[in-house]
Amino acid sequence: MPEKRVTVASKVGLHARPAALVAKAAAAQPVAVQIAKAGGTPVAAGSVLNLMTLAAGHGDEVIISAEDAEGAQEAVDAIAELVASDLDA
Repeated sequence: MPEKRVTVASKVGLHARPAALVAKAAAAQPVAVQIAKAGGTPVAAGSVLNLMTLAAGHGDEVIISAEDAEGAQEAVDAIAELVASDLDA
């Protein structure tokens, strides 16, 4: 199972606009992508509501993962890059 740990870069965390951008990108991936706060339960990254319920704030570490399948590593990398970017700008 590919996974990557990244730090949330957006100043508002994964809330509102950043959550919408991440959810849209995750939903467009060829595999289901999940996200969790360290030590928390993973949720579907393709849902804005799920992302907002994580309460992942600026500077929090999250784990992005996907089931082993074709394109899984690329999907994890793409979502990790978004989460690690300042999406407030």
